[in-house]
Amino acid sequence: MTGCGRSMTSYTMPLAALAMGLAVRASGLSVDEGWLNARILVGALSSAIMFTTIFVVLDHAEAVARRVGEPYGTLVLTFAVTAIEVSIIVSMMLHGENNPTLARESVFSTVMITSTGVVGVCLTLGGWRYRKQAIVRQGTSAYLSVLIALTVLTLILPTYTRATDPGTFSAAQLAFVSVLSVLLYASFVFAQTVRHREDFVQGQAHDVPMRTASDGSISISALLLLCGLIGIVLLAEQVAASVEDALAAYQVTQSDSIVGALIAGLVLMPEAISAVRASLNNELQRGLNVAMGSACATIGLTIPAVAAASLLTGRGLTLGLPASDAVLLVLALFICGVSFSTERTTFLTGMVHVVVFFTYVFLIFVP
Repeated sequence: MTGCGRSMTSYTMPLAALAMGLAVRASGLSVDEGWLNARILVGALSSAIMFTTIFVVLDHAEAVARRVGEPYGTLVLTFAVTAIEVSIIVSMMLHGENNPTLARESVFSTVMITSTGVVGVCLTLGGWRYRKQAIVRQGTSAYLSVLIALTVLTLILPTYTRATDPGTFSAAQLAFVSVLSVLLYASFVFAQTVRHREDFVQGQAHDVPMRTASDGSISISALLLLCGLIGIVLLAEQVAASVEDALAAYQVTQSDSIVGALIAGLVLMPEAISAVRASLNNELQRGLNVAMGSACATIGLTIPAVAAASLLTGRGLTLGLPASDAVLLVLALFICGVSFSTERTTFLTGMVHVVVFFTYVFLIFVP
């Protein structure tokens, strides 16, 4: 993507999100007080701007990613997505009454959407188009081992600890697991970018940065990426309040599961499109890097950030999954292990992931 090929929206939306966020904060408009019509208007406008900006920001992130090449490009996309997700989750946690399970539902949804939905679509469409696609088994195995360790430590282990109520960690346990999560993810990033970089790239084409844009254009993309992220963070509180108030007004059951899935789906949608495009271009390993990288970063970075917010504010945090969700999570990780155990994937491999994804979606509404 070149600078001249971008629409005006690519330049204006990050700046609009930043301006809107600063204006709302400067005006002192509360999400819980003031004229109802004004709150509705601000909430709707903030939601529209934030939704559009998420796509634009990730478009700029992908432009930067293409410039720096793999595997560094994947990290640019991953960190952008994680920053957006953390801002939305923390804003919703701090809005109104304590919502201890929202972070768990959002992280669980992210892992399920990436490991079954995005990976399943990539494998299915890529396998249908090319019959078989090659992957770098060492890289996918590394992703999976990190993902298994992080998910078990943060989403399953809390159900079985005895220091506090089932599903929760004590303050010491939460801090300890958070530090371990950051340490493990940092070690993984070091292996991906320095120590074992060759395990995460496929073919010579990924070893050389794609130079489809000038340095000036990429600098502009990086600046707009930063402005957009700041704007999204500032608008997240308004959007979070609007979503929670709407669900409460309509007395929607399973609200945490639905909101968690919506947050994950909204944030992951542009990245999922990037992964599917890579698969259709016969760059399956890049698609898997994007999908699995999001899952690893979500737990490795989002959980510690949410844990820090919980410890600082004194708001409770429930991380342990209920039995049905834990079974789905273990099933998803197991089929990933089977799918990535060989160096080639097919259409059938992807369909197995897609079936588990549909089961996850169905059980959100019919638990």
